[in-house]
Amino acid sequence: HVQLVESGGGSVQAGGSVRLSCTASGNTGRYNSMAWFRQAVGKEREIVAAIYADDITYYHDSVKGRFTVSQDNAKNTMYLQMNNLKPDDSAMYICAAGLFEVTKEGWLRLAAVGRGFGYSGQGTQVTVS
Repeated sequence: HVQLVESGGGSVQAGGSVRLSCTASGNTGRYNSMAWFRQAVGKEREIVAAIYADDITYYHDSVKGRFTVSQDNAKNTMYLQMNNLKPDDSAMYICAAGLFEVTKEGWLRLAAVGRGFGYSGQGTQVTVS
């Protein structure tokens, strides 16, 4: 099993920045891709960003150019740098991980619909005002 713990959330003014972290523990060999989802009150969960094979990334159109996903394999940690935050970015941000055995193109198709990430953390709240 894989345990995921998020940190770094909080309240920030519009235009500000926040960096989220997600640290994995347990059987870390059971995933090779990580992602950030978010869910706002009254809305469906949506994928925000994901990373695969260290350098293949996916971003939701609404965050392109503002958010950057990265990972430190030595620390089993994924990061989400969020800049130029907007009130619409307010949500619970949830870390997820999954094991993929697909091509880059196949992974991008799955990431775009948020499929294949079977492990999830509890989330960290980000509020932008």
